[in-house]
Amino acid sequence: MEKKTYYVDLASGSISQSRSSSAWNYEIEATDEEVIQLRKLFDLAFEKDGFSFIRAHVPYVPYHYDRENDAYDRLLAKIFAMLHHLGDEAAKEHIESLGILGQESAWPGEE
Repeated sequence: MEKKTYYVDLASGSISQSRSSSAWNYEIEATDEEVIQLRKLFDLAFEKDGFSFIRAHVPYVPYHYDRENDAYDRLLAKIFAMLHHLGDEAAKEHIESLGILGQESAWPGEE
């Protein structure tokens, strides 16, 4: 499959082919299939983030004992791993500098 250039904004979960249409953090080269996988990860993260927001209002459950937060963290790790795999050199360097890549963050194409 042919790879195309996309621009990804992590905060909003947007994936665009237009460099100037919105703010973006990462430039990636991806096939249509890879963009669909990334979109699914963003959608799942958005869903899990909603559960984490609700859980945050329950004061007796500490963050580190919360399955919803753990699921959200795992999804973010997968998103970063996929962005690292597909990203340009600047994206790869930035993600590596964050120190968040590891075995548990393998993106769906690498599991």
